Amino acid sequence: MFYGEKLKNLREEQDVVQNDLAKLLNISRSIVGRYENEYVIIPLKHLIKICDYFNVSLDYIFSFSNIKQYSLNKKGLIKDKLKVRIKEFRLEKNLTQAELANVLKVSTSVIAGAEQGRRSIATPFLYDICKKYSISADYLLGRIDSPKYLK
Repeated sequence: MFYGEKLKNLREEQDVVQNDLAKLLNISRSIVGRYENEYVIIPLKHLIKICDYFNVSLDYIFSFSNIKQYSLNKKGLIKDKLKVRIKEFRLEKNLTQAELANVLKVSTSVIAGAEQGRRSIATPFLYDICKKYSISADYLLGRIDSPKYLK
């Protein structure tokens, strides 16, 4: 799909074994293997922990950017920023919630929930919106303030 090879390469470059990541994420080693082989979609909360552990950006993991780490990168997920930035982005593109939901093949309630901070954003949704509109995943999640759009 979009991140497995990067995860495996990072782990091997830094001499980290799957068991180390499993302990970090409180999951089994076999699940880490499934993430790397992309047999299952990695939940965003795990992806963020991995990015923080290896000190890399989500944009790098998603292959949106060759920059491994942005300066002034914040750790974790900043939920208050996410809900604001999703809505700002949608309005900037002159899209209704229904139009954005249609483009991303999700229900309008997914968009509304993300904008109101009631619903967590799913990894495929984040990936699709960022890829389609060339917007930084790290920016949408509040981890950076710039760059907003990817080149």
